[in-house]
Amino acid sequence: MAKSPTIRIAAAIINNTHGHTLLVRKLGTQAFIQPGGKINPNETPLDALHRELAEELSCTPLRTRFCGQFSAPAVNEPRHVVEATVYFVAIEGPVAPACEIAEIAWVDPKNPGQLQIAPLTRDHVLPLAQSEI
Repeated sequence: MAKSPTIRIAAAIINNTHGHTLLVRKLGTQAFIQPGGKINPNETPLDALHRELAEELSCTPLRTRFCGQFSAPAVNEPRHVVEATVYFVAIEGPVAPACEIAEIAWVDPKNPGQLQIAPLTRDHVLPLAQSEI
């Protein structure tokens, strides 16, 4: 059996002062995911994270802390696997959906409600976000 193609991404866990975690939904999709995006060739995960947060949420990280690498089935690309380098990220000021982001949501990582959530976010990001509250 052939190995599933891998999509390399940099992902951010951003919590607010109320203990909620920021999730985003891209245009034309149903599932909410963590902020971040694909790592371009010759780009480090941190460089990709800074670029994606500026493009998609109009924000800049003040501090980042590496928290691990995780894999899960890709929610928007069938038969692909997402391999994420995940960081805790502190930002200053508000975030606003831009570029390809249709919607943002601040969710309780212990109880995100009825939102459709991607496997990587559900299985890895939200449990990690709980540890930072």
